[in-house]
Amino acid sequence: MDGILIIDKPAGPTSHDVVNRVRRILQTRKVGHTGTLDPFATGVLVLVIGKATRLAQFLDKDEKEYEAMIRFGFETDTGDPTGSRVSDSELKNDEIVTMLSEVDWEETLSGFRGEIQQLPPMYSAKKVEGKKLYESARKGIEVDRKPIKITIYKLELIGSGETSMTIRVACSSGTYIRTLAEDLGRSVGVGAHLEGLRRTRAGRFSINESLTLEELENTVDPSKSLLPTSEAVAHLPAFTLPTERIEKTMNGLATHVETDDFKSGDAVRMLNGEGGIVAIGTYESRESNIKPKIVLV
Repeated sequence: MDGILIIDKPAGPTSHDVVNRVRRILQTRKVGHTGTLDPFATGVLVLVIGKATRLAQFLDKDEKEYEAMIRFGFETDTGDPTGSRVSDSELKNDEIVTMLSEVDWEETLSGFRGEIQQLPPMYSAKKVEGKKLYESARKGIEVDRKPIKITIYKLELIGSGETSMTIRVACSSGTYIRTLAEDLGRSVGVGAHLEGLRRTRAGRFSINESLTLEELENTVDPSKSLLPTSEAVAHLPAFTLPTERIEKTMNGLATHVETDDFKSGDAVRMLNGEGGIVAIGTYESRESNIKPKIVLV
């Protein structure tokens, strides 16, 4: 059983909990996920099954899109609703309402679009000197960390309340929406934290293609819910191998190419004459060849 499964993750379980449940439903151990979602978050969780697990590396760096609800008034130590209140604006509720009503949100949001620097939160799985930040955070230790470069492709206001707002954000992999919520609050002089988060897209996979765990469990043949393994790398450039190079590619040998279509280091789909994937290779401009890295046949 091989393929891609798009699950609409519910609030509560961890991404690993979802993987374990899908293993039981599909009756296979070979299940992985790409792009972890926090327990409180919902939405698109891309699972890879069987041979598709070997292609997870081409999915976890994809652009993501979210709908996020931000609550103004105070920050939490985790940046989300699971944490403890740590920073307060010291303003009364009606004062916060007045301040927020005077904000030009389009101007404010425009300052966060494009390529920006973002400081990874302490409650995250990012490693510093080989140790996950949240491990130190749970011990009350603040670790020195450097800002990372991220890209916000889309950022728009889609709803608002007196002390809250909902935004739609499309961003590069590695973006922390919790940090974005805090930074937005600080930019308008009011503490803020991420109240809710729903991922609506991961790369080319959208919430419209997803199934709930209950829907998957109640399907007569759950395996028919899987998308083809090839969907995991459909966004990669392709090269059709000459017939005589197919077996050599399966044996790990590079193939010489004459093309300006690829850049050095590009991952390339190596196809047979029928369009089937033989391998995923890496183009080397100095050698003008594609060397197979993952053979799928």
